[in-house]
Amino acid sequence: MTGPSPSTPLPDLTGQVALVTGTTSGLGRRFAEILAGHGATVVLTGRRADRLETMATELRAAGHSCMPLPLDVTDAASLPAAVDRIRDELGMVTILVNNAGIPDARLAHTMPLDLIDRVLDTNLRAPYVLSCAVARGLIESDRPGRIVNISSMFARTYADAGASLYSVTKAGVVRMTEVLAVEWARHRINVNCIMAGAVATEMLDGMIERVGDPSEGFPRKRLMTPAQIDSTLLYLVSPDSEAVTGATIAVDDGQYAR
Repeated sequence: MTGPSPSTPLPDLTGQVALVTGTTSGLGRRFAEILAGHGATVVLTGRRADRLETMATELRAAGHSCMPLPLDVTDAASLPAAVDRIRDELGMVTILVNNAGIPDARLAHTMPLDLIDRVLDTNLRAPYVLSCAVARGLIESDRPGRIVNISSMFARTYADAGASLYSVTKAGVVRMTEVLAVEWARHRINVNCIMAGAVATEMLDGMIERVGDPSEGFPRKRLMTPAQIDSTLLYLVSPDSEAVTGATIAVDDGQYAR
């Protein structure tokens, strides 16, 4: 497990319960590690229970508090129930990171309906349902909270054939961030979005195998690392961002012209 870099800000998240989706690999795993390292009790979720247990063992060995919770985000009915279970066992979820996502990796006209449903359910319906479930509990208990949605530069830039629906869902995540921020501002629930560039993760490895490495076309000729998003995530869940809501922050290493 890798920890925060020396330059990473150090907010104290002790007493916060953070739910992160898609923690079995990539950005989700990194987000869970960084939040736990700053004192939050982190709920690890994903479909691969063995990976969740391994990660939980590692975090506990490092002195951090966590709870592995197998979760398939495409099962919408299970999402509010998961939030209720977390509240009963750990306390109210005060930080939600909607990270879980899948690519389409097919030309739009060749996508079968079941793949369309999986992409929509994972990338857009799940974060909406989870955000509402978490917000409902916070509003009923009159507590503030932080929701961070993970989008992609593909929300604004479409450079690769085979990512059409992925791009649509990630654009939807940006708009979802904006409207929920307005609706819940009066309840002290901040909703923000990180629009990530191409990050070296397991998911991107699969895309590179299919369409090649895009980094040669980037100004800095490199992919990002998950750790390069640490400071943005920590800022958005910390007291320092109290007046920031409805924002989408691009963290893309200058990869995509805007």
